[in-house]
Amino acid sequence: MTMNTPKADQPAQSGFPNIEFQEEQATRPVPLHEIPKQARIDREMAVIAQHHARIAKAIDVFWGHRDCVEYIQKLILSGGDGAEKARVGFKPEVLTALINLTNLHEVTYR
Repeated sequence: MTMNTPKADQPAQSGFPNIEFQEEQATRPVPLHEIPKQARIDREMAVIAQHHARIAKAIDVFWGHRDCVEYIQKLILSGGDGAEKARVGFKPEVLTALINLTNLHEVTYR
């Protein structure tokens, strides 16, 4: 019994096309300024909603109004939620999301 082996100059026939690889290009994380603005807003809102659903709903209602930034700043500075419920403070990721939303809102609705 003889096997059909391909010659050195002929590719093996497998029924699939030959794949030729080009040089690999380095990948990099997408810088924040290249992420679409709405995606950045959605990401920050998701962080807030994960920890404080009621605050996220309030920001969603205020979004696009000039009172939104004032509301967020009041949350950050007072430590309360506007409903007389004292807060020890926000987790760092929530505080960062609130600050980022303030900046995104000012840029969008100035």
